[in-house]
Amino acid sequence: MARFHKMHGLGNDFVVIDARVAPVAMSPARACAIGDRHTGVGFDQLILLEPSDTADAAMRIWNADGGEAQACGNAYRAAAVLIGRAVLQTQAGKVTIAPSDTGATAELQPPTFEWQDIPLAYGMDTAPIPIGWDTLSEPTAVNVGNPHVVFFVEDAQAIDLAALGPQIEHDPLFPERINVNVAAVQEDGRVALRTWERGAGLTRACGTGACATAVAAIRSKRVSSPVEVVMAGGTLSIAWAPGEAIRMTGPATFVFSGEIDWDMFPL
Repeated sequence: MARFHKMHGLGNDFVVIDARVAPVAMSPARACAIGDRHTGVGFDQLILLEPSDTADAAMRIWNADGGEAQACGNAYRAAAVLIGRAVLQTQAGKVTIAPSDTGATAELQPPTFEWQDIPLAYGMDTAPIPIGWDTLSEPTAVNVGNPHVVFFVEDAQAIDLAALGPQIEHDPLFPERINVNVAAVQEDGRVALRTWERGAGLTRACGTGACATAVAAIRSKRVSSPVEVVMAGGTLSIAWAPGEAIRMTGPATFVFSGEIDWDMFPL
């Protein structure tokens, strides 16, 4: 039997496995099976913490569909609550995490904006991308460790993201697929956000989506840093200046720990 932890960041829920001492074999098929909410444990993302020669821990991330992700902002904060102040080695580079009075803070690598960094299928402007899908058009593209497009709209709730999200996610323009955000800047300077997450679908909150949206809003001078990003699950504070790292602060919650036989889920 092996131990796991169930955690969430603003309702974005995780199975976290601390495999820094006892290795745990993982594959897309096993991750997908563990993620089944009827026959497994259930999660939006599975987080595997492993040993690292260059950081306090390495973090690998699987989405509920079994696909491996490069980054997960809410999971960074969950890891900080679980293991304390640390430097994580991720596929998106090193991330510094630390517990805080409101949950945790994570410092991500500086964002990138070039078309090949997203990546797009061919060269074009990324702020905005001169293309549209139904009621959504001209998004800003930004990579914050994983790729996002951000559409600024009058009313984020009015967008049929359940229909448009998968259409945009799988558009051939995005060879590695894409996370889709619809955002509305409020009169008080806060940003209301909804996200269709690549490999997970509609989620109550997306940490990297909040980072990407805040960066796009600050860069286009719609808001100033720091900015509060409001999602269905709650609010994150995002601070960023051009050329600098992204600093994200917000809640992360430990729910319970359990034990399971990973061999129940074939590789």
